[in-house]
Parts: sequence; C-alpha cells; structure tokens
Amino acid sequence: MAALAPTSCLLYRELCHRELGTPPLSSGGACSSVAICGGGVDSSRPGRGRRARSRGEVKAGPFWQSASRPTSIEMEAIASMEDFDRILAASQEISQVVIVDWMATWCRKCIYLKPKLEKLAAEYHPRVKFYFVDVNKVPQALVKRGNISKMPTIQLWKDGEWKAEVIGGHKAWLVLDEVREMIQKHL
Repeated sequence: MAALAPTSCLLYRELCHRELGTPPLSSGGACSSVAICGGGVDSSRPGRGRRARSRGEVKAGPFWQSASRPTSIEMEAIASMEDFDRILAASQEISQVVIVDWMATWCRKCIYLKPKLEKLAAEYHPRVKFYFVDVNKVPQALVKRGNISKMPTIQLWKDGEWKAEVIGGHKAWLVLDEVREMIQKHL
C-alpha cells in the first residue's frame, strides 16, 4: 500500500506554523495562507503586527527582474518626413545612434522581429534610440529617402546620416546578432 506524501506547499505551511507557534489555518490546502517564515510581520495572528523571529529580510517581487533596468522598451513610430527630420536632428545634437526598423503590418517577419528589437532597445538604453516606420502608413517620399526595397530593413543612423543596415529576411536571432554587431561598430 502506498502512502501519499504531503505536497511541498503543505509541508512548508506546517513547518512555518510550528516555528511561529501558531495554530495552522484551515484554508483547504492553499499556499496563500502561509505566514512568512524567516522574517517579516507575523500576519497569522490578527491584531498583532509584531515581528516574527528574524533570520534575514524577505524581499517581495519577482527575482528575475531588476528594478533599475527595463526588459523591453517600446519603439516609437515615425509617421512623417518631419518626424524623421526632427529625430535625426535631435540625435545629431547629442551624438546619439538611432536605429530605424522599416516594416509593414502585412510582413510576418517584421511583426515577429519587432518585440525582439524592443528587448534589444532595453539593452542599449539610453545610448541608442529605436524607432519604427510602417511603410504603408507614411508618405512614399519617406520610404524613398530611406532607400527601402525589402522589409524588414533595420538601419543605423548617426550624425544625421545613414551608416549601415541589415535586411532581415532570415532568422530573427541572426538578424539580432547582425544588429548588435552594427551597433557595436558605430558606438
């Protein structure tokens, strides 16, 4: 005959209640009623906000995120020739590199690549600014100025001038590697 072992959640809850000297709460086996062990406020006793025995501080929040650095930065849209000129002029004043993703909403590779470029934008923030142009929503004069023939095309602009580009018709991770190389070369 096999015996069922308690789940780790139930075992942890039982150990916490033994350590704190409180009677276990009956919550149907959910982990949400677990008192904080190893530090923190003993919330299992109503009306008493005393500190539990402290073995160290307990930090709340996801462990995989750093509070000081974003994981993704949304690219800004360029909607007109005036926007494009203004962005290039501003970046030229502060000598900032600008990445422009020329894309279309009907292009699968463009749509797939955009969130990956937004994560890359977070890696290079604030040294490099990322933008995108939807070629179907802007005047064709802007598309001609960018000399765009295939999509997605990722261009690097520095000092108001086009410096390099990657035409992304292949796998996204290869495109991102090429964009990283392009950025490192011109930083």
